[in-house]
Amino acid sequence: MKKIVFAALFLVTSISMEAQVKTPAPSPRANFEQVVGLTNVEIDYSRPSAKGRTIFGDLVPFGKLWRTGANQNSMITFGDDVVIGGTTLKKGKYAIFVTPKADNWEVVFYTDTENWGTPQNWDEAKVALKTNVKPEMQNRHIETFTIALNNVDNDFAHLEISWEKTLAAIKFEVPTKKLAMDNITKALSGPAASDYFSAAQYYFQSNGDMKTALDYMNKATEMTAAKGTPFWYNRLKSQIQAKLGDKKGAIETAKVSLDAAEKAGNADYVKMNKDSIAEWSKK
Repeated sequence: MKKIVFAALFLVTSISMEAQVKTPAPSPRANFEQVVGLTNVEIDYSRPSAKGRTIFGDLVPFGKLWRTGANQNSMITFGDDVVIGGTTLKKGKYAIFVTPKADNWEVVFYTDTENWGTPQNWDEAKVALKTNVKPEMQNRHIETFTIALNNVDNDFAHLEISWEKTLAAIKFEVPTKKLAMDNITKALSGPAASDYFSAAQYYFQSNGDMKTALDYMNKATEMTAAKGTPFWYNRLKSQIQAKLGDKKGAIETAKVSLDAAEKAGNADYVKMNKDSIAEWSKK
């Protein structure tokens, strides 16, 4: 009898765990990314619908802080520093809050994004940037709350918040010219030490031309010598030398890597170098 009762309870529990009812969310979540110039921008927010209600001045009262959507904070992430209204907003993730009025919206970018709705305790120290924007009346009804990035240019875009017949557009500028010039300067200045290291690593791992691999590693170590060559650079160089049959040179290079690894407190590389030195020292 006990076995029958246990089996029945197990069956009921299994069914209850598997039978999870799925229904549409009242305010579905939306997420999208947009590249503006060379800057990646991501939006993550929930989208309530009007459903016959008057929105601004009623459901969303004038003069009161609004979560800008529904549920968890509406969030925007900038991949680079941007400029809004002449003020720099550092790259990172921000919650978007709005205090709407009939003729003016105050838009706030807030560093704490872990709120459900507006923060219980507002902290001005977490306000990264405030800006004001004049709302515009649209000639069509926008049923579902929408945050979009429009008027996308190489140097700027507009963060548009729209619902019912109201739209507010916040212009932000991106550092495309600076990023492009930095990329050009880097590309024209030639490969970096890390580029030579990666190339040598590929040759070594794919059993390619070891002489070319060693040439690349020599360039990488020369370029980093002034500031201290990383121990993993000399580790790879020693392995390439050993593969070329230069055991003496490999041991010397491994000792340099070992010394640097010991100073850095990297036990893995200390052991690998010691093991290799012992192996290459055998006659």
